[in-house]
Amino acid sequence: MKKLVEDVQGEGLVSLLGERVTLYCAIYIYTGKLVGVNDTFIKLTDAKIVYDTGSFAEKEWKIADELPNDWYVQTAMIESFGILK
Repeated sequence: MKKLVEDVQGEGLVSLLGERVTLYCAIYIYTGKLVGVNDTFIKLTDAKIVYDTGSFAEKEWKIADELPNDWYVQTAMIESFGILK
């Protein structure tokens, strides 16, 4: 069986440190500046929870509430991630 995805050091979430990322998780969408990554959690500053994305062509989320502090998200709950807005 071929291995389709290889672990490459410095790729994935680690490569996005310092960037504003969007995380699609099992239930919610989170966005914020990625400042920490380990095997279990990631840490976001200036974090928001997105309830309604609106059009991806827009520069702002339709409905996104700021979270009160730095925010930690369990990596096991992340379905996909990247830089959107």
